[in-house]
Amino acid sequence: MKIDLLGKQWMDIVFEGRNKSYGAYLLRKENSKTNLRALAIGAIVFSLAVASPIILEFISSVTATTDEGLHDRITTVKLPPKEEKPKEDLKPPPPPKPREDVVKFVKPVVAKKEEVTEEPPKVEDIKDKNLGKENIEGDKDAALTVDPPGNGPPQDVVDDNTIYDSAGIEVQPGFIGGMSKWYKFLSNNFTPPDEPGLKGKVTVSFVVEKDGSLTDIKVLKDIGYGSGREAERVMRKSPKWTPAEQNGRKVRCAFIQTFSIENPDE
Repeated sequence: MKIDLLGKQWMDIVFEGRNKSYGAYLLRKENSKTNLRALAIGAIVFSLAVASPIILEFISSVTATTDEGLHDRITTVKLPPKEEKPKEDLKPPPPPKPREDVVKFVKPVVAKKEEVTEEPPKVEDIKDKNLGKENIEGDKDAALTVDPPGNGPPQDVVDDNTIYDSAGIEVQPGFIGGMSKWYKFLSNNFTPPDEPGLKGKVTVSFVVEKDGSLTDIKVLKDIGYGSGREAERVMRKSPKWTPAEQNGRKVRCAFIQTFSIENPDE
């Protein structure tokens, strides 16, 4: 008797008394179906691979035919020229300015007397003339035209709150009456600490505002014993200064004042 190893009878004998839900039994049972399915898929893939050149050639021919039809249907249409509306209320151009006398400018060069080939113009000749590369005579019969006065370029007025340095300001701030009166004011109002042998300098920075008042008073260097507080008190007591100016406008300006203290030893 011939036994089919792939048949169901042989499988029942082999897996008799065993767990048939195990994967090996299911794989053997479905083996014939799996082989047929794989054979069908392989045949389909092989057929597509063989027929792909023919399919691509067919698609290319159809696309080319469609493109040729599109090109045949495109025609050139000449549009009529666009009508331009006449411009209305155009102001006539201003008359050309009369030609002015121009005197050739000769650069001064140090040369020997016998090598001078061209005399430079005299000051009287070029006082009322323009200087150029060559001499040009103006039109004496030209009509005199004067442009109407204007307001000049618009200038935006911006509130400048920048604090400028007193070293680079155009007009420095100052105490009313001069700096000698300022030093006299400090000498009369500053009381040094009552500490024998105290010696040093107290440095205070402040800002002279646009109205001349002193603000932002800060003690930069202090030698102790209340000397910094005393210097700050005197600065706050100061009258108004004349403010600094930059480009013709009043601006804020930083300033530094130093107090020298030297108490005698007991």
